[in-house]
Amino acid sequence: MEFIDLKRQRDRIEPDLRRRIDAVLAHQGFIQGPEVAELEAALASFCGAGHAVTCANGTDALQVALMAKGIGPGDAVFVPSFTYTATAEAILLLGAAPVFVEVREESFNLDMASVASAIDTVRAEGALRPAALITVDLFGRPADAAAARALCDRHGLALISDAAQSFGAQVDGRRVGSLADITTTSFFPAKPLGCYGDGGALFTDDAELAARMRSICQHGKGAAKYDVVRVGLNSRLDTLQAAVLLAKLEIFADEIERRHAVARAYHDRLAGHVATPGLPAKGDDRFAWAQYTLRIAPGQLGSRDAVQARLKAAGIPSAVYYPRPMHRQPAYESLARGPLPISDRLCEQVISLPMHPYLTEAEIDQVCAAVLGDAAQPARPSATSLEPAA
Repeated sequence: MEFIDLKRQRDRIEPDLRRRIDAVLAHQGFIQGPEVAELEAALASFCGAGHAVTCANGTDALQVALMAKGIGPGDAVFVPSFTYTATAEAILLLGAAPVFVEVREESFNLDMASVASAIDTVRAEGALRPAALITVDLFGRPADAAAARALCDRHGLALISDAAQSFGAQVDGRRVGSLADITTTSFFPAKPLGCYGDGGALFTDDAELAARMRSICQHGKGAAKYDVVRVGLNSRLDTLQAAVLLAKLEIFADEIERRHAVARAYHDRLAGHVATPGLPAKGDDRFAWAQYTLRIAPGQLGSRDAVQARLKAAGIPSAVYYPRPMHRQPAYESLARGPLPISDRLCEQVISLPMHPYLTEAEIDQVCAAVLGDAAQPARPSATSLEPAA
């Protein structure tokens, strides 16, 4: 069994994938070829954003977003501690200061009360200017965009959404990509929408902001190639990766539905035995389910280590995202401002199970039996078929 099975997906899209790659090989426009513009238009249309700007990877997307908002030395950017290092390193590379804040245990996403308290503290200290908030849609569940927007408006902060794990998700009829000043995402192969290498994108409804980000991604160029109007980066999405993403985007909406069905099947079998991540509160809402992540309290089901050992013995891969919060990473410890007990606790409890659109009922049964061990119950089949659409 694969943790993320890209082979089954490739088998489904292979004719269109081959056609699109062959087209790039024929026209030889490997940098900024026509597929890049086609993809940007398709991505913006898919998520309802006014503009999409592709770039080389998801980490660059975060840095470009911060640069476009003028973030730099003397600025404080508020970020969750329970996340991946890219969120913090993009801030530090620009000379700004990440301020690590707490998350909510049940959602893994930012606790806005913790953010508000941190903003007040930084402002009272006077050494840094509260400048931006980066929400992180951990494991594919969108952060509370309305609460984040209200908080940023109240304090005059830029709102950036790190949607590296959540592109494709939908809340209240709006897809991720249209819920912040700037939304960033990653097309790393393991992401819900991934290419066959590195890739990323930024989304905004602000045309001037989109033009600025596009300029930054191309060495800060202005109207012409050698007209440099700002400091920029070399951060372009390869045309071949755009071709791969165009083929995958054709089936992406269906894959999100299948991920939802897999998550519901896991939930049906595991809820009541262990802390599951839960399902969207509204029937039309969707998480992207980049990972399906359980919380295993000490002594529960033996322990997290015992669950991981049972999975391994059954030939089932698992992963821990993340074993250490950012405020305890050696590179960032000097930036820690106080205890963040929920982030610490989550790092000790979380474990992610195989999650992709092509898991079968039998595979889900196998995973859940290994998770539960002696607590295993008869499988409860999902009401939604896990067979792929044509």
